[in-house]
Amino acid sequence: MTSIDLNADLGEADNAEWARNEAEMLRYITSANIACGGHAGTEKSMRHMVRGAKENGVLIGAHPSYPDKAHFGRKSMTLGKDISADALKASLLEQIATLAEIAAEEDSFISYVKPHGALYNDAVRDAEKAELIAEVITAIDPRLIMMGGPNSEMGRAAKRHGLLFIAEGFIDRRYTDEGHLQSRSIDGAVITDHKARLVQAKKLITLQSVTTASGSELPIQVKTLCLHGDSAGAVETARLVRREIEALGIKIKAFAHVQ
Repeated sequence: MTSIDLNADLGEADNAEWARNEAEMLRYITSANIACGGHAGTEKSMRHMVRGAKENGVLIGAHPSYPDKAHFGRKSMTLGKDISADALKASLLEQIATLAEIAAEEDSFISYVKPHGALYNDAVRDAEKAELIAEVITAIDPRLIMMGGPNSEMGRAAKRHGLLFIAEGFIDRRYTDEGHLQSRSIDGAVITDHKARLVQAKKLITLQSVTTASGSELPIQVKTLCLHGDSAGAVETARLVRREIEALGIKIKAFAHVQ
């Protein structure tokens, strides 16, 4: 591997310190997944993050979720029970289109879409939800890239719709033996130690594998690494990861053209 993209979930801040950390993250990453109203984010925060991304030469992506700010988009919704397929489609269309319009007003553009939270985790395994997301992306702009978990239903749905798919690995999350993210309800699912985060990042890049929660080694091929912007110490980890990766002779580079 000669290059890797670094992405972070941003535009989610609800206090001044968190907002400052998000702005700082833009110095180290190459792609910004901007919350666009489903779980977090307002037009003001979207515009602020778009401007920051543009100033730092960072690729802009939409980060839509279930329309559920009460649970920060981390509660799964069952189609036909908690939300209809049409309602979810309409919400995702509105979220992504809102960010796209704001980006255009700032003389920029969105390049990709990465679902957030429970919607992301559900679409990894649920073909119907993955298909729904791919349909929405295609309807907005078939040139948009879809970001998601490797070996997932999202990747298969993207292929069916002719969308470019970018497989993502996580620096600060534990994996199951099946290659999925371990539930946040499990103690230790979120990696909090900087050293452990660095080890996982390096292994994903150099060995294309990850040590699962059970201690097994799992092959996993990714083109971008994510560090959650709301994780404790996220800025410091981003700085350290970028330094360590570049020290290996690997270039930190966005996976698409940046305006």
